[in-house]
Amino acid sequence: MNSAVQKALNDQIREELYSSYLYLSMAAFFAFRGLRGFSSWMKEQASEEVKHAMRFFDFVSTHGGNVILDALAMPPSDFESPQKAFEAALEHEKFITGRIHDLHKLAGKENDVATQSMLQWFIDEQVEEEEQVQKVLDQFKTLPNGELDALLGKRGGNS
Repeated sequence: MNSAVQKALNDQIREELYSSYLYLSMAAFFAFRGLRGFSSWMKEQASEEVKHAMRFFDFVSTHGGNVILDALAMPPSDFESPQKAFEAALEHEKFITGRIHDLHKLAGKENDVATQSMLQWFIDEQVEEEEQVQKVLDQFKTLPNGELDALLGKRGGNS
């Protein structure tokens, strides 16, 4: 595996794990305020991010690369409101989308077709990730927090 691509993929593993850490922090913020549905939604999101990290991990491992894990930054633990937390989640997903696109460009520059192919799944996944968070933000406009909390608690394994 090309060293530049390997480093970028290892960095992305860290970013995916940080995403999980961030969403767990948001889940804790919601749980402390008795918003179990919001908390459940974010815990499910955190779980998905770990799966994404493992997908990168497995790819690097099975394509001749060396996985090197780096420290995670401490995520914020306080958000002004549930809506502000979801706004932060959307901004974070947009950041991750940009990173995935940059990875795809790097793999193309390095003529690494296998990595580009693997990244296509993430490109498609990021469209879905941003849409899910935007849908919740749109619901803040029409539903009271209590109703939205109950609705989000039904997410379960549906995402």
